[in-house]
Amino acid sequence: MPQKTKTTPMMQQYLSIKKDYPDAFLFYRIGDFYELFYDDAIKGSQILELTLTARNKNAPEPIPMCGVPHHAADSYVAVLVDKGYKVAICEQLENPKEAEGMVKRGIIKLVTPGTNLEVKPNQSKDNNYLAALATTEKNYGFAYTDLATGEVAVTSLPDLAAVQNELLNLRSKEIVMDFDVAEKITPEIKKLGILVSVEKPQQEYSEVSFVAQNLTQGEQKQAVQVLISYLVETQKRDLGHLQVAQEYEAQQYLQMDHNAHNNLELFRSLRTGEKKGTLAWLLDATKTAMGSRLLKQWLQRPLLDRQQLKWRQDLIQLFLDNYFQRSSLQDYLIKVYDLERLAGRIALGTVNGRDLIQLATSLEQVPKIKAVLRDLQTPLIDDLLEQVPDCQEVHDLITTAVVDDPPISVTDGHLIQDGYNQQLDQYRAAMSQGKTWLAQMQVHEQEVTGIKNLKIGFNRVFGYYIEVTNANKDQVPSDRYQRKQTLANAERYITPELKEKEHLILEAEEQSTLLEYHLFNEIRDQVKTKIQELQTLAHTLAQLDVLQGFCTISEQYHYVRPEFTKDAEVQIKQGRHPVVEKVLGKQAYIPNDVSMDPATDVLLITGPNMSGKSTYMRQLALIAIMAQVGCFVPAESARLPLFDHIFTRIGAADDLIAGNSTFMVEMMEANDALQHATSHSLIIFDEIGRGTATYDGLALAQAIVEYLQAKVHAKTLFSTHYHELTALADQFPAVKNVHVDATEEGGQLVFLHKVLAGPADKSYGIHVAQLAGLPNLVLDRAQEVLTGLEQETVPSAVSSEPVSPVPKIQESEVTPVPAEEQLSLFASASPTRAQEIVQQVQEANLLKMTPLDALNFLDKIQDEISD
Repeated sequence: MPQKTKTTPMMQQYLSIKKDYPDAFLFYRIGDFYELFYDDAIKGSQILELTLTARNKNAPEPIPMCGVPHHAADSYVAVLVDKGYKVAICEQLENPKEAEGMVKRGIIKLVTPGTNLEVKPNQSKDNNYLAALATTEKNYGFAYTDLATGEVAVTSLPDLAAVQNELLNLRSKEIVMDFDVAEKITPEIKKLGILVSVEKPQQEYSEVSFVAQNLTQGEQKQAVQVLISYLVETQKRDLGHLQVAQEYEAQQYLQMDHNAHNNLELFRSLRTGEKKGTLAWLLDATKTAMGSRLLKQWLQRPLLDRQQLKWRQDLIQLFLDNYFQRSSLQDYLIKVYDLERLAGRIALGTVNGRDLIQLATSLEQVPKIKAVLRDLQTPLIDDLLEQVPDCQEVHDLITTAVVDDPPISVTDGHLIQDGYNQQLDQYRAAMSQGKTWLAQMQVHEQEVTGIKNLKIGFNRVFGYYIEVTNANKDQVPSDRYQRKQTLANAERYITPELKEKEHLILEAEEQSTLLEYHLFNEIRDQVKTKIQELQTLAHTLAQLDVLQGFCTISEQYHYVRPEFTKDAEVQIKQGRHPVVEKVLGKQAYIPNDVSMDPATDVLLITGPNMSGKSTYMRQLALIAIMAQVGCFVPAESARLPLFDHIFTRIGAADDLIAGNSTFMVEMMEANDALQHATSHSLIIFDEIGRGTATYDGLALAQAIVEYLQAKVHAKTLFSTHYHELTALADQFPAVKNVHVDATEEGGQLVFLHKVLAGPADKSYGIHVAQLAGLPNLVLDRAQEVLTGLEQETVPSAVSSEPVSPVPKIQESEVTPVPAEEQLSLFASASPTRAQEIVQQVQEANLLKMTPLDALNFLDKIQDEISD
C-alpha cells in the first residue's frame, strides 16, 4: 500500500504484519480498541456498520480507519466469520507503560470460518468442519476435522465431483489446499460458497506424526499434513486434543450424495431450510449435544456391517425391555455437559472455572451410569463398560480445588477453594484481617470525631479513603487527616496508618489473584493429561445417548425391528413415512405396503398428482436409512436388503451457476444412477422425462426403465404420468405396476393415499387443476382437448424389444388436426380480435408485473373476451 506521505513507525509495523495476512481483516490493537486501516477499514465499516474515519486527516492521502472496543471484539469477529471472512487478531505483546519505543505486537490467532470456536446456542449440536485436500497422480487425499472436538477423518477420493460431494455433505465452510491443487480447482470449489485457503507446509509438526500414525496412503498423509499445518499456523497454541485420524472409505457405508440428502430431507427441510421436519429432527431424542452430533454422523454414513447393526438393534431392544434402567440412564445423561468440546477448550487453553465445574458435574454421573449398565446384566454391555473410564482423579481434583460457582474470568480471582493452597490461605487471611481492621477503624473514627456517617471506602484510582460529607466536614480535626480528594458533596482523607494498611491489603489481593491464576493453570494442565480418556468417555456416552434416543422414538411411535435379507427381497408391511406421520398424527396417516420379491427390479407407480407417490417413494428410502443406522422402523414388519447406495431424482431444480437447466440437472442425476448403481442399490426416480417434449420425455423414460431392469437390477421406484409405460410390466417380469388410488365423488377428486397393485386407470390431471382453482374456461377447454386426443389413434410408445432404441417419431406419423376442427379458447371473438388478444398475452412481461398488476391485466383480458 504505497503512501506519498511519510509512514509512521506504528503504521510501518501495521503494514509489516498485514503483509503476512493479505486475505484477512487485521484487528490491530491500540490501547482499548482494535483498529482497522486502509481497505479493511472501508470494507469493515460497511459490513459491521461502523463509522469510517481517517488517520492523518490533513495528509495528502489520509488513511481510512475504523475501530471496535477490545471488550466487544468477539461479536464483531463473529459477524465477519459468519459471512465467510478471516480475522487476524493482532495483540499488544507487552505493557505499553513498560515498553521502550514501539510497543511489540503480533498475531495471537487467526479466526476463520472453519476454525471458529465460538459456538452459538443454536449451533451446539452441529459440527463445524474444516476440510483439507491434497493430490497424487491417482487420487485426492481428503481430510477434515472439527477443531472444537478434535476428531479427524481422512479418505481417498477419485475425482473433483467426489470432493465436492463430501464438502456439501459435511457442510464445510472452509477448505485448505496446497498451492498446486488450489490453483487448479479453486474456481469450482468457490461455486459451492466455500472459503478456499492455501497452505504450503514448511516443516513437519509433531501433531502431524501423531494424527497420521495409522495412515498408509500417500495422498491421505499429505492431506493431514496440510490440515494440521494450517491449524498450527492459525491457532498458535497447543493442539493436544487432536485425535488419531480415522480412515474411512465411502464403500464401507451406505452412500448418498448431497442431492439425496436434500431430496430425502435428512437434515434440512426443503421448504424452510430448517432442521424441523427432517429425519434428523424426528430421531433426535438425545440428551446431550455430543449425542446429537453423533446421530447426524450416523445418518450421513449408515452402516453396511451386519454385526454392528445387530449390536445396535440388540441394545435398543435391551433398553425397550428395561424401562426403569433406561429412565435412570436418561436422567443421568441430561446432567452430562458437552465433554468433547470441554476437552477441546482445555487443550486450547480457553477453559474457565465454570467449564471445569461442568466437567466435574458430568464426571459425577459416570459411576451412576456404569451402575445402571451393570444392572442390565448382559454381555452386550461388557464392551461398553470397558470403554467408560471413571476419570475419578479429574473429578476429585476439580471439586477439591475450584469453588462451586466460579466467575467467568480466570484472571480476577475468587476461583480457588479455601484450604487448597496454604500460601493462598495466608493471603486471604491478611485481606480478611485488614478488612476487619478497616471496619474497626471506621467505628473508632466515628467515635473520636463524632461524625456518625463517616465511612471508609475504596476505589481503584485513589485506594482506601475516609469520606466525610460537606455537612460534617467542619467537625474534622484539622491535624488528624490529610485531604485526598474533594467531591461535590463530600471530602475524602487519608492517614499514614490507613495508607500502610492499604498497601498490605492491596499487595495481598494482587498476590492472591496472581496465585489463583497460577493455580488454575496448574489444575488445567493436570486435567489436560487426561484428555484422551475424556474423549473416549465422551464417544461412549454419545453412543449410549443415540441408542436410548432410538429406543425412545421406537417406543413412542411403535416402530419395529427390521430384518435384513441376504437376497434382494423388500417386504414392508404397513410402512409409514416417519416425518409425515409425526406431523399428521398416526390416526391420519395411511400406511402402505412395499412388496418387491428378488426378481422384481422396478415398481412403476402411477396415480394423480398430490396423491402421495413421492411420499410413498421417500418412505421406503427413509425406512432403509433408519434400518441401516440401527434404528427400528415405522412399519408392522420390515424385511429388506442392505443397500449400498441410494440415488434420488426428485423435484425440479436448475443449476444456474453451472449453466444447467432443470432438464439437464434431471438427466445428470439420472445418469449418475444409471452409471454407478449396482444390484444392491436403491433408486428413487420421480417423473423422469417431464422436463422436455412429451414424446422425448416418454422415450427417455421408457429407455431408462428398460435399462434398469435389464442391466442394473437395482431396486427402483419409478413414478410417472406416462401411462403408456405401464404396458412395460406385460413385457418384462422384473417390472411391476402399482398405483395410488383415487376416486371421484360428486364430480370431485378424492385422494385415498392407498397404494394398490396394477396401473392407475387415468391421471386425473384436470381434476387436480380444478382443486388448484384454475378458471372454468380453461378446465372446460382442457377436457375438450383431452376427449379429442383420447379418440385419436396414438402410436404406441412401448417397444417390443427390451433395451432397444426408441424409434424416432417421424413427422409423417403424426396426423395434424384440421384447422376447422381446432376449438378456439376465444370462441366468441372474431379471428382478428382473437389474434390481437393472443398477441397482448404473448407480449405481456409477467416477470416485471406485481401480483396486483397481473390480476388487473387478467381482468382486462377477461373483459375483452366477454365483449
